[in-house]
This record gives sequence, structure tokens and C-alpha cells, in this order.
Amino acid sequence: MLTLAQVRTATEGLSGMVNRTPLLENHDVNKRLGGRLLLKAECAQRTGAFKIRGAYWRILNMSEAERACGAITYSSGNHALGVARAAQLLGSTALIVMPSDVPKAKMDATRALGAEIITFDRDTESSDDVVERIRQETGRLIVPPSAHPLVLAGAGTAALELFEQSQETKAALDAVLIPCGGGGLTAATAVVMSEASPKTQVYAVEPELFDDTRRSLIAGKPTPNPKGLRTICDAIMTPMPNELTFSINKELLAGGLIVSDEHVRAAMRFAFEHFKIVTEPGAVVGLAAVLGGQIDITGKTIATVITGGNIDASRFCALIGPEL
Repeated sequence: MLTLAQVRTATEGLSGMVNRTPLLENHDVNKRLGGRLLLKAECAQRTGAFKIRGAYWRILNMSEAERACGAITYSSGNHALGVARAAQLLGSTALIVMPSDVPKAKMDATRALGAEIITFDRDTESSDDVVERIRQETGRLIVPPSAHPLVLAGAGTAALELFEQSQETKAALDAVLIPCGGGGLTAATAVVMSEASPKTQVYAVEPELFDDTRRSLIAGKPTPNPKGLRTICDAIMTPMPNELTFSINKELLAGGLIVSDEHVRAAMRFAFEHFKIVTEPGAVVGLAAVLGGQIDITGKTIATVITGGNIDASRFCALIGPEL
């Protein structure tokens, strides 16, 4: 599974390679909400998202022969950027299997880091099947977005930083809300908090229609999303929880929350206005849950991870709307 000790080891191994991103707080916002709101700004991370933490830690732990063969993964954007940059830094190569409807800006940024991209139709094809076929053809090593202990340990370094920074500001965390796609950061955060801060509840937060983790928690087994649906939260449009992350999440999570696309738009605007950060839609679902009242912050301290900021200016402006 995963332990806090493994996350601490990853923290040491990633030292100097990833940013210790800020934990943001706005006292005027706190007064307005009636509680303390903390934002872990992984949008300020290398490659613009937390994903490089797990990608780099996994590739760093490959053998020289494995790195010579290169990495392959599935990603809708942020993990692709992380794997591409990590492979570049470590003298390896990356091949990324991406849904054909991924925003062009993310594809262009991934290619700019030297990665090769192969696209597939997320409604008619399985990313796992495509990745496995190419793995057999090329001998590349799979670096999954979440379903690997080293990837989870790397992701968990963001949660450990969050906890340490909350201690520095004398904030006793009542809850941590994690944007949830494949569930890797959610699971890693749950492990970190269960050992470092057992009274802290961890929630998965998902967009409406893509709440596979929440529904899986209720059902007690991995449950897929219906096909053919869409959300503006492209980074967390995963089809179904994987066995590794779900086995952790079903044991440690306090539950799952869902937010609408409109709540997400409002949260993006709120983060820009009050915290001066640019975020992508899937990164702010935790903030959207607080602002939309899906969880009560009154008299509590709630943190969320702003998981990424990889969005082009025109789409960002279109999503936050003309209210600015």
C-alpha cells in the first residue's frame, strides 16, 4: 500500500527538483466565510501541476535499462507534462496516450517537452488497452497517473508539505478536500493525514456526472461513470477508480463531494480575485465545494489543493465569464 515513511523518503528524493509550493490564506476571505480556508497552490509547481512529483519519483527509481527504453502513460494533460519533463530531466523519453478532446494547449506543451503523443477516443476506446498494446510493441515502462506505489508516494509529498505548512501557521486541519480523478492524490493525502493528523477528515471532490469515486464509495466497489458525458473539468474526467487507489480511499476517506460546472467557474473567478492565482477547472473543485456550501466551513479550518494551472488565457477568460 503506502505509508507516511514512504512519502517522507520521496520528499527527500525530490528535494531540489520540485517546488515547495505556498499555502495561501486570505484573512478577509476567512472573515467572509466564518472559518479558515487554506489553498495549497500546486499551480505554482514545475510543469504547472502536482503531477511531476509522482512522475519524477517513479522514473528516478527506474533502472538505467528501463530509462533507456523510455516511459509510457495515459494522461489528459497534467500527468503527461510531468512525465515528459521528468523523462527529459532524467535522460529518458516519454510516449503519452491522450484523449483526442484534450485542450490543444496541453498537447502543445507536452510536445514542447519532447514527448510523443498518440490520441484515442475516450468514448469508444480504453486508455489501458491502448497503453498495454504500445507497451508490448515498444518495451516502454508504464508510469501510470496514480496506480503505482512510487507515483502515490511522490504525490503524497504535496500533502505532507500541506500538513507541515499548516503546523507552521498553527492551523489545526478539520478537513482536506482533494480534486479527484484517478484518486492518487486523494489516496496519498488520506494516508498522510491518517498518520500525521488522524483527526483531519479527507474528502474526494468531483464534478457532477464524473463522481465515480463518490459512487464507488457508496457501492463499496469501483463503479464506472456513464460514457459520452462531458465537464469543463477535463483534468479529472476519469472513467473509473483503479483498484490501488480505491482500496486506500474506501478505507480512509470521510466521503465524496460533487460540484457543478457553474460552481467550478465561480471558484476559478474567486481564486483569481482573492488569491491572485490562475487555475484550471479541475483544480478548484475543492474550493468550489466550500464556496457552494457542499461542506460547512463555519468555525473550522479547511484546506484544499489547487492541483494545477495549465490553461490557456483565452479559455480561462471564457470560463470565468464577463463578471470581472
